[in-house]
Amino acid sequence: LDFFILFFLNPSFFLLWRESRTIFSGSLFQYLEENRKWRNRFVFVPNDYTINLYESKAAHDRGLHPKVTINCAGYKALTSMEEYMELINKSLPGVKAKVGSNPFIKCETGFPLILWHPYARHHYFCVMTEKEQKKWHAVLQDCVRDSNNGLPENCTVKTPAFTDAVRLHRQARGQYGTWDMMCGTPPQILANLVMESLHPDIRNMIVPRLKGKMQQRQKNWMLISDAVYKQVLFQTTGQYEALVEACEAQRGPLDARLRTDMDQLITSKEHVSSKLRALVLPKAEQILRTNIQPYINSILEALMDPTSRGFAEVRDVFFREMVEISKNSLNGGGKEKMGENMERLSMLAFHPVKMQSCYEKVEELNLEGLQQRFDVSSPSVFISRAQILMREQMDNAVYTFEQLLNQSLEAQGDSDMCKITQRCQDRVLKKYDYDSSSVRKKFFREALLQIIIPYMLQQLAPSCSPELPRFKELIFEDFSRFLLIENMFEEVVLQSVSKDIMMAVKEAAVQRRHNLYRDSIILTNSDPNLHLLGENPQVDWATKFGGDEPEGPVSSADEGRVFGRRRKQVVSMIQPDGEDQLGKEEDLGPKSPDSVNEIRDLINPVVEVVVPVSKVEQNIPPNKLEKPADEWRIA
Repeated sequence: LDFFILFFLNPSFFLLWRESRTIFSGSLFQYLEENRKWRNRFVFVPNDYTINLYESKAAHDRGLHPKVTINCAGYKALTSMEEYMELINKSLPGVKAKVGSNPFIKCETGFPLILWHPYARHHYFCVMTEKEQKKWHAVLQDCVRDSNNGLPENCTVKTPAFTDAVRLHRQARGQYGTWDMMCGTPPQILANLVMESLHPDIRNMIVPRLKGKMQQRQKNWMLISDAVYKQVLFQTTGQYEALVEACEAQRGPLDARLRTDMDQLITSKEHVSSKLRALVLPKAEQILRTNIQPYINSILEALMDPTSRGFAEVRDVFFREMVEISKNSLNGGGKEKMGENMERLSMLAFHPVKMQSCYEKVEELNLEGLQQRFDVSSPSVFISRAQILMREQMDNAVYTFEQLLNQSLEAQGDSDMCKITQRCQDRVLKKYDYDSSSVRKKFFREALLQIIIPYMLQQLAPSCSPELPRFKELIFEDFSRFLLIENMFEEVVLQSVSKDIMMAVKEAAVQRRHNLYRDSIILTNSDPNLHLLGENPQVDWATKFGGDEPEGPVSSADEGRVFGRRRKQVVSMIQPDGEDQLGKEEDLGPKSPDSVNEIRDLINPVVEVVVPVSKVEQNIPPNKLEKPADEWRIA
């Protein structure tokens, strides 16, 4: 236990962090499979990144339930029918159709947006221009990225226990290495685990019996797959909740037993571990010398280059936003303009388009030949994790800047705004460089472990697995619930490779490769009291600079509640270039999200309930998307 604590000990960070996140909204066209019509929908994405579809913006503003709610875990966001049909053909071998051969989905605009899932229902959207398509694709990718990251990291016991159980289950079936469908909440992951083996069996049994044209058979198979997945997910959800309740009920007696027998448990574990090490270490060291050590630096370099470029781009994007704020101060933009800039800055980490250049850098990650050698299914697991960390660091930098600027303005006033802004910016960038280094080093260590440990376990399994049962006899029966041979075996393997991983990352830091810092480096301006600012309420810049004061007296307690609620209601909309939103009436047509002020105070809490599409509704003809000419702007 001490080894794991030391190995995975989180480094100290200097940036502050906030808990709240932003949301998106806008309009686009959705394809309704029930009647084969394209229908205009208002899309609202709350801070949990589920996609809620409403008949109109007015329906959302009235607090009505969404027509459809989509959890994007496990989905892929696509922008072409060619890519979509390629995935369809792979999922249904033997029944192939080309895109040009009258596909069952016809996108009228030529700019589709498709959410594809290997088991669940697919969702089809379209927009009017390529520019809008890129913007909405960034939004959908954000939803997928966040939904895939569904296991809470603050659950330091339940989350590792769950992931270890899934990993051990797959290893027992001979499936080592990373798994792309380890995404979403625990019930979703369990459903994916069931479907991994169930899906091929059902496909082999049902597909030969499907009748009709190729497109119809493909469509029928997708409907069957979705129905099976829903049933499996329903079962895993109920069983997982029951399991969690059962574990919680046993927690008290187990804790009491652990405290009573802790000394004996530690002694027994050390005794068995020493014998395991005698068996495992010689074999593990041989594999390490011949099959792993020659490739550690290559793996690390493949990880470091695109990841570090992505974090550097985060720094550059943040710096560019700071330059704009400084320009506003120099040009005498006034307090109201400063308030608008700060409100926009606070949304920066969750703006899908502005962050897209950062995400694209790390998407270049390619393990090439190492991927096949170490049985890594794809680099997507590492790409998604790096992108989540990049977004967190961006928001930490923005939030730290907000708190420092607010503190400086309260102490010094706003007579020299540009100088104060520059000083706060320099402090934040220095802290970002240190935190970025710490986050990346931790990410590199974890990624190396995810690549190397499964490979070593797979190589050791033939010779070591048959020997493990005899070690169980060395554990008292009363201790067998706490001391698992499989876990102790993996701990020995981890110890054998951890030194090489730590040294590889340390050498990269010593050489200052990719702007990594040594662990011993401490910032001279470390601001020991900075984290006290994190306890302050978030700054309402619109009120502070824009004069948007609440009517009537507001107590300090009420002020925190009001702003906390309003913070979650701020909508990060994508503003089309050159488009003035002032005085514009509600636009019912498909366009990119825009205009924060238009709906900021109109959003009500969303109850995520899936409501079937009404049979009586206004449909748009499939061959003609009707919309007033003055409401469509082609960029």
